[in-house]
Amino acid sequence: MALSNSYSKLATHLINVFETREKELNDEKITVNDLVSKVAYFYEKFRTAMDYGTEETIPRRAIERMLKRMLFLEQKPKTLAEDLIRELIWAGYFPNATVPESLIDRVSTSISLYLHLKNSLSKRNTLKKEDINDFILEVLSCEIFSILVPNKEKEAVVNFTFQILRDSINIEDDTKQTKDIQVFLAIRKSFAKDDLPFLKYILFTQIFGRLTQENIDNVLNSFDKGYKEIKYQLSYPLKERILGNIKKRIPPFLILYDILTEEKGQIKALSLKEEAFKERVFEACDKKYRTIKRKVRTAVIRSFIFILFTKAIIALAIEGTFESIFLGQIQWSSIMLNIILPPTIMVAVGLSIRTPNEENSEIIYNDIQKLLYEENPVITNSLSLKLKANTSRTLKDYIFSILWILSICLTLGIIWLALDKLHFNILSKGIFIFFIAIISFLSYRIYQTADSYKVTRRQSLFTPLFEFFFVPIIRVGQQLTEGIVQINFILIAIDFIIEAPFKSLIGFFEQWFLFVASKREELE
Repeated sequence: MALSNSYSKLATHLINVFETREKELNDEKITVNDLVSKVAYFYEKFRTAMDYGTEETIPRRAIERMLKRMLFLEQKPKTLAEDLIRELIWAGYFPNATVPESLIDRVSTSISLYLHLKNSLSKRNTLKKEDINDFILEVLSCEIFSILVPNKEKEAVVNFTFQILRDSINIEDDTKQTKDIQVFLAIRKSFAKDDLPFLKYILFTQIFGRLTQENIDNVLNSFDKGYKEIKYQLSYPLKERILGNIKKRIPPFLILYDILTEEKGQIKALSLKEEAFKERVFEACDKKYRTIKRKVRTAVIRSFIFILFTKAIIALAIEGTFESIFLGQIQWSSIMLNIILPPTIMVAVGLSIRTPNEENSEIIYNDIQKLLYEENPVITNSLSLKLKANTSRTLKDYIFSILWILSICLTLGIIWLALDKLHFNILSKGIFIFFIAIISFLSYRIYQTADSYKVTRRQSLFTPLFEFFFVPIIRVGQQLTEGIVQINFILIAIDFIIEAPFKSLIGFFEQWFLFVASKREELE
C-alpha cells in the first residue's frame, strides 16, 4: 500500500483541513435554567415529531419556525437574536453554556440585513410579497444555522466530492456552468442532506456572496435576475436524473468523512498499515449499517405521527361528519381500517429493511483507496444527458405515456374495487386512497434512508412489478405530502396559538428563577 506522502493533491488538501484545529471563542457562554430547558426540550421533541422532513434538517427548520413566530411580536434584531438562541438552547439543539455570547451580535447583524433586504424588495413590487417573505425567511434561517453550526470540515468534503464527480456528468446541449451547478446541488442533497431552503441559500451565496452591509445595495439591484436564476436551477429538468446518478456514488465519501472526523490527525499514521486501515474502513461501515436501523425506526415513528395528526384530526373529522349527516351513522369499520393501516404498513416497511453486507464494504474500501491515492479517481461510469429531447414524439413515446396513465388507473382501480367490497362510501374511498398515496411515499422515503450506504442495488424479480404498480402512486403521494406541509393548519395553530404563549411562559419562569437566585446571593 502507498505511503501517506503519496496521497493525491486533492486528498492531501482535504486531510490538512481535518488536521487544522479551529480557534475556539473564549468569551462568555449563554446559559439557561436547566429545569426550564427540560420542559422546552420535551415540547420540542413532540413538535418536531409532527413535522415533515428529514432528521438532518430539523435544526434549520426549527430556526425558521421560531423566527416566523417571533417576527409577529418583535422586530428588533438584537432581541430576536438573543431570544432565538436561548430558545434553541432550551430545545436542546445546543448544550447549555456552550454558545458564545458574541454570536448574538453576528446573528443580530444577519437578521438586520435580511429584514432590510426583504423590506426594500417588498417596496419595489417586482415580485410577490409572499414569495419574497418566504424566500428571505428560508435563506435567513440557513444563514443563522451556518453561524451557529459552522462545519468547515463537512464543507471541505463536499467540495472534494464535487471535484471528483463533476466530470462524471455531461449535458450535451447546455453550458458547463449549469452542469457544474446541478452536480454540486446533487452532492449537497445526497451527501450534506440539504433541504430545498438550504439549496436556495447555497445558490444565493454563490450568486451574491454572503449578505453584508457592503454588498447589500448590489444584491438589491440584481436580486430579480438572481432570484430567477435560483428558481431555474432548482427546477432544472434533468435534476432528478443527475441526483439519482450522484446518490449511487456517495457512500465512499460518507465513510471517508466519518473516518477523517474520528481519526483527525491520526489518518496518515493509520493509512501506513494496510490491514489496520482496511479494518478501520470496515468498522466504520458496520457502525453506519447499525445506525440505519435507528434511522429507519425514527423515520417510521415520525411518519406515523405525521400521518396520525393529519389523518385523525383532519380526515376523520371530515369523514365522521359526512357519515353522520348523509348516512345517519358513522361507519366505524372503515374508520378503524383507516387508523390501523398506516402503522401496519410502516412496521412492515421497517421489518423488511436489510442492511448492506461485506461485499458492499469491500467496494467502499476500494473506492476510498482510489479517492486517497489516485490523482484522477474514477468511481462511477460517466453519464451523458440531453436537455432538449427530440421535438417530434415517436409512437413509443405515446405508448409509454398511455401505459403510465393506465398503471395509475389500474392501481387506483384495484384499491377502489377492494374498498367497494368492504362497503366504503365514496368519501371514505377518497380519503383512504389519499392517505395510501401519502403512506406509499413516506414508506419509499424510509427505504431511501436505508439505502444511503448501499453502493450496489440489485433488482429482484418483483422490481418491475413494484415499479409498474407503486411508482405512480408514490409520485402522487409525494405531491400530496408536500401540499399538506404547505397548508397544515394544525401545525400553524400549534406554532401560534400554543407555542407562542408556552415559550413566553417559559421565558417568564426563567427570569423568575434568575430573580430568586439574585435575592439568594444577597443573603450570602
